Formats: sequence, C-alpha cells, structure tokens
Amino acid sequence: PKEALSRYQEIVSKDKTIKIVGISGPGDPLFNQETFETFELIRSCNSEAEFCISTNGLLLEDLAELLLSYNVKYVTVTVNAIDSDIAQHIYEFAMYNELLYFGKEAAELIVQKQQYGIYRASELGLVVKVNTVLIPGINDHHVEDIASRVKKLGAKVMNIMPLVPYAKLSYMERPSCSILAQVREKCSRIISVITHCKQCRSDEAGLLV
Repeated sequence: PKEALSRYQEIVSKDKTIKIVGISGPGDPLFNQETFETFELIRSCNSEAEFCISTNGLLLEDLAELLLSYNVKYVTVTVNAIDSDIAQHIYEFAMYNELLYFGKEAAELIVQKQQYGIYRASELGLVVKVNTVLIPGINDHHVEDIASRVKKLGAKVMNIMPLVPYAKLSYMERPSCSILAQVREKCSRIISVITHCKQCRSDEAGLLV
C-alpha cells in the first residue's frame, strides 16, 4: 500500500488529468486487505480520488457496498463463460470462504458468483465493465451469450481480449485479429464494446493515444 501511495503521488504531481486510480492485483484484489489499505492511504491525501477495480467477481456481491464506501466507481469483472460446462475448461479451481473448489464445482461457483456480483454492483450504481478473454475452441462460440447475459445483469460495456497463451492454456494459439474483430462486431450489436484496449501493464498511467 505505501508503494502504491508513492506511485500515485508521483503520477498526479506530473499529470493533473489523472482522476481515477485502478487496482488489478496481485491475484484478485478483493481477496487482499492491502487493497483496502491502499484506498485509505490514497484518500487520506486526496479525499476526492475515485477508484476502479478489476476482479474475478467471486467476492463482488459480498463487498459491493464496501467498495462504494471507499469511492470505488468502476468495476471490471472478467467473465469468460456463463455456462459451467464451458467454464470448467478454463478455471482450475476457486477459493471462497476459505474453501477450495475444483472442476465442475469450481466452475459452477465462479459462474454463479460472477453473475450475482455484476447484478448487485450495477444495482448499487457502480459502473460495470466486463472483460472476456477470447479462447479459440473453448468459448469463441459463446461470447455473444456472455454479452447478452451481462447486459441484462446491468453491465454497461464489454472488452473482448485475445488469449495470451500461458499456464493451463499455454498450448493454445492466440486468436487472429480477424476472428477477434468478427466477435467484437457481433457483440457490439448487443452491448457497447471497447475496441481500443492495448492490454496495458498494470503500472501504466495516463491516457490511451
């Protein structure tokens, strides 16, 4: 948290246009007490600072009201499937309430909690963006279904990103630009879609150019 505060102070001293602070890790930030310590430290030097947070959504329903109290305005939830049969090929495990879940059980938990979280956050007035990783052969036929569901739950915008092969999916190929463009175009008929994402490093600051 103290390093995050120093980073924030350094950035805003050079660029007065910076208004929003984003937290995206390590791991899932909603599992980290340090995330909330960071909120407190930054607000101690700028009470008007606004925050956005990226999460897998497991704890979003539980903590949505707490996020509001810290002036979190924007939430990004990574949703790669709304069908547990598909999700089980993406997620290896999930941890919730200090219990570990694996396989289909983990997939069902993730799918359920993400949707509850998006609905609750939207209901409270948070602006919800959904990130979806396009994974050829696994969820590429499913992304329009995701777009339709998350819009009904209250999400305002969607960002469809190409898979960066690593870990469990390191053997897979990154989807082509043409396939990515096709999926984005189809989903744009359902929900607003971001097309300018550059998959920035988590320590980036400033405006996209």
